[in-house]
Amino acid sequence: MLIELCIGYPERLTRAIGHPVIWMGALIERCDRLLNGETAPHLRRLLGVLALAALLGLVGAAAVVVQSQLLRLPYGLIAVAVLASTMIAQRSLHRYVANVASALDTNGLAAGRQAVSHIVGRDTAGLDRAGVARAAIESLAENFSDAVVAPVFWLVLAGLPGIALYKAINTADSMIGHHTPRHTDFGWAAARLDDLVNLPASRLTALLLIAASALRMDGSARRAWRTVRRDAAKHRSPNAGYPEAAMAGALGLSLAGPRTYGGVAVEDALMGNGSREADAKDIHRALALYRSADAILVAFVAALAALFIALG
Repeated sequence: MLIELCIGYPERLTRAIGHPVIWMGALIERCDRLLNGETAPHLRRLLGVLALAALLGLVGAAAVVVQSQLLRLPYGLIAVAVLASTMIAQRSLHRYVANVASALDTNGLAAGRQAVSHIVGRDTAGLDRAGVARAAIESLAENFSDAVVAPVFWLVLAGLPGIALYKAINTADSMIGHHTPRHTDFGWAAARLDDLVNLPASRLTALLLIAASALRMDGSARRAWRTVRRDAAKHRSPNAGYPEAAMAGALGLSLAGPRTYGGVAVEDALMGNGSREADAKDIHRALALYRSADAILVAFVAALAALFIALG
């Protein structure tokens, strides 16, 4: 986690050799192109299951072999940590969300819409300033769970194979798990498995945000806790509601609600009963809360490591 916070994944390295998630995505895209044809729905679902199983088998086997070989070397654990750091997104998540606040502050609404379009899947052309700010804050909350807490959770439990398998599942869900006509059946397994593997991390993320809000003057731990208990389960996603509700309660905002994806309006429950009039200042408040929650996570993982070392 500290490696990723300090250096991230260099852009020059991405241009030179790509990124593990890009490699996984290329394999998923190939399976989609080869197997997801005009067949009966039940057959497309079966082929989707087989494609996901092949992806996880390949990624898991590669991660096991790489980890076992590296750990045979002097300082091999550091090499494993470097590889694992490429699948955590603390630094890049902060940068992309901060870019939205900066765009709104310095270049206005059109720039804010453009910046937020890089981190959300909803239609952004019709968003007002408050809609852009809310979208950025919602993305920060949800991706704190999906791109930081969940990868770290599975890394702690199962090492490099754990985090690699999680990223493969999460990438498959982002590419084929959406309910489009093409992927309703083929992506069914990816979407369901992604919901399952994100379940513990989404609840842990809410607790981290609540704890962080207790440390800050501009947050309310009690309000965040009440909002999670009242609203989180109402979200159409079984996981996204927990971090979004915690963030909404901590900041005194109202997040989620009606949105548009690909021209189709989606009615979702509101997370929180605060103001809908968010702005760039609220994005900065959300980022400060995120930094505190992430620091708590780093400290917690460090304490776990120290405990394991002490126990021998």
